[in-house]
Amino acid sequence: MTQKLIPLSALQHFAFCPRQCALIHNEQVWAENFLTAHGQLLHQKVDSGVGENRKGIRFERAVQVSAPTLGLVGKLDLVEVDTNNETLVPVEYKRGKPKMDDVDKIQLCAQALCLEEMTGKHINIGALWYWQTRKRLEVNIDAALRSQTQAVITKVADLFASNQTPKAHFDKRCKACSLFDLCNPKLTAQDRSSDYCKGLYITDM
Repeated sequence: MTQKLIPLSALQHFAFCPRQCALIHNEQVWAENFLTAHGQLLHQKVDSGVGENRKGIRFERAVQVSAPTLGLVGKLDLVEVDTNNETLVPVEYKRGKPKMDDVDKIQLCAQALCLEEMTGKHINIGALWYWQTRKRLEVNIDAALRSQTQAVITKVADLFASNQTPKAHFDKRCKACSLFDLCNPKLTAQDRSSDYCKGLYITDM
């Protein structure tokens, strides 16, 4: 059976919420809200740009990547290439501001891993650029982040293989999710219908 390649975006979806990841990638469910629409607009502007050279750096935009060994595929917003030593720096654009968790860093690290598999070059640094704060955050692609990212890749691969959707767990993140109405976490988190159905086939001994 052919392994289903994991889109880089799925790693961020999983790190944010495994149920969201399953709804999007297993059930093919999607809905827009203001946040996702604005993010799409930002990425369209980034992707529409052409490559350029400036002060010893070559900027490659909308870079397609594939890493069969990792089981990953996707498109990078920007790769900065030092024209002197060919050092690569992946740059991911985000609409919001830096997060308290490592969701964005995991996606960025996965991009670095893809570039490493494709080019054979080791990548030490990546960068996240946030539209809301207009700030660039450099990220060390260190052993700890690599291990964390590999663990997420494995979990997403298992989720894809299972073709199952985890149960909902309502928390504060749900309010920002574009799938809130389709997921309906407050209702589905309390759904006991499967337990009821199982109980129909249980008889007293």
